[in-house]
Amino acid sequence: MILGLVDEAVQAGARQQKACAIINLEARTLQRWRDQGIGHDGRAGPKHPPANKLTPAERARILEIVNDPEHRDLSPKQIVPRLADRGEYIGSESSIYRILREENQLHHRESSHPPTKRHRPTAYVATGPKQVWSWDITYIQTTVRGQFFYLYVALDVWSRKIVGWTIEAEESAERAQAMLNAAFEREDVRPGKLVIHSDNGSPMRAATMLAFLQGLGIVPSFSRPSVSNDNPYSESLFRTTKSRPEFPSKPFESIEQACCWMTWFESWYNTEHLHSALKFVTPAQRHAGEDIEILERRAALYERARKRNPKRWSKNVRDWTRVETVELNPEPSAAEPQSEAA
Repeated sequence: MILGLVDEAVQAGARQQKACAIINLEARTLQRWRDQGIGHDGRAGPKHPPANKLTPAERARILEIVNDPEHRDLSPKQIVPRLADRGEYIGSESSIYRILREENQLHHRESSHPPTKRHRPTAYVATGPKQVWSWDITYIQTTVRGQFFYLYVALDVWSRKIVGWTIEAEESAERAQAMLNAAFEREDVRPGKLVIHSDNGSPMRAATMLAFLQGLGIVPSFSRPSVSNDNPYSESLFRTTKSRPEFPSKPFESIEQACCWMTWFESWYNTEHLHSALKFVTPAQRHAGEDIEILERRAALYERARKRNPKRWSKNVRDWTRVETVELNPEPSAAEPQSEAA
C-alpha cells in the first residue's frame, strides 16, 4: 500500500526523496522494502501506549455510567455537565464519544433532527432577561379529525425560559393578548425595555394586538412572510416539546388533558432541562442569575482534574464561560449563525 502511494506521487511529478520525507520514511528504507517484497508500512510503530491513555477500569467506568438507567437516554453533551454538578469527572466529552464509537454505541438518542444553519434578517441582541422575547402558536392534534387545539407560548430569548403559555380551541388575538399580558405582569416588564418577536400570523398582526403592545411600550418585531426560520427560538421550543418521549403518542381528548401535559413540560423545561446553548444550565437558573455560580464551580472542578493528571490535557480545559449575549436574526454581515439547539 505505502509503495503504491509513493509510486503514485512520483508519477505525478514528485521526487521520490521528497515523497518519502512527507511520510517520514528514508528513501533507502523504501528501496530495502522493494527488494524484500514488502508492500505495506514495515515500521513497527510505537512500542508503548500513550502515558495519558485511559485504563481498562476507567473505560469500563465510563461505559457503566453512560449506560446506566439515569444516563442511557442522554448524549455525552448532557451527561458531562450533570456529572460536573455532582462533583464527578470521569473523562472528557471527546473521550466518551470516542469510547462509545469504538463500542458501536454512538447513536442519535433523540427524535429531533440535527440543527441547520438559518438566515435572520433583523438583528436584536439580548444581554439579559426581559429584553427580547419570542412567541408563536402551534397546532396540537385532537381526537376529532380536522380539529386542533392551539398552543400559545412566549419565551425569553436570552434565558430560553418559558414565560407564558395557554392552550385554546382557536387562534385569537384576544387570547394571545391575555396570555402575553399575564406574562408581562408576572415578569414585571417595564415600558420601553422589551422587544417581542413573532411571525406574520393573523393574531400577531391584528390591529388590536399592535395597539395593545404599543400601549404597553413594547416594540413588536416580525419574521419575513412565510419564513418560519426567522423565529427560530419558538420553532426550536415547539420541536423540543413535540419530540419529548413523554409527549402523548395519541391525540389529546380535551384542552384540560393538553394543559396537564404542558404544565409538566413547562416545569421540566424551565427547571430540569440542561440547555445546550446555555452551557448546559436550566433556563430558570440562567433567568435568575444562578448559572454564574454553577459555571464557576464546573470550571474549578475541571482545573482540579487537570492538576491531578496534567498529561491528559494537551490544551485548555473545557470552556464553561457564561454566554453573555444572545442574538436574534443577526445582520447579514455577521458570521453565519448556527441553528438553535434546545
